[in-house]
Amino acid sequence: MIHGRVLLLNGSTWEPLDVISIPRAINLVLSGKAIVVEESGRFLRTVHDRFPVPSVIALRYYVNVPRRQAKWSRKGVLMRDNYTCIYCGVRPGDTSRGRVVSKRDFTVDHIIPKSRGGVDGWTNTACACYSCNHRKGNRLPSEAGMKLRWEPKTPRTNYLVIKIGSGPEAWKKYIEF
Repeated sequence: MIHGRVLLLNGSTWEPLDVISIPRAINLVLSGKAIVVEESGRFLRTVHDRFPVPSVIALRYYVNVPRRQAKWSRKGVLMRDNYTCIYCGVRPGDTSRGRVVSKRDFTVDHIIPKSRGGVDGWTNTACACYSCNHRKGNRLPSEAGMKLRWEPKTPRTNYLVIKIGSGPEAWKKYIEF
């Protein structure tokens, strides 16, 4: 059994639908229901044949899938924002205050603090470095003299946050954060 994951795209729109197993992806390709868009460079060998293992496949036909509301999570917010502080723009690997910033240095900030009626939701939370989150404290960004570098938005699909996190580089051009 070969292990791994394959990004499944919808036909014609090439919108990401799901992340599936390699055996399922090969089955879809061999049955003519999907085409290989990107190969992984690996091969599945049988007694008589050798099949390239796909990294990204697309269905041959468009499938109408109702929009799925992405479920909010702290990890999801950090991944959506690519571990970049919404206030100062610092990222993992940058140097701040004489030391290298790591992913552990980031927290989730509530734009409108929970104590003021803010909720755990995609449009009210963003990734912030510890320094900026501490500086903002229990205030609105405008009260703390801070500006948002972008507007936090709801991701398009649920799997995007949960499954994609450590996906191959080839997937990035098909996924919008």
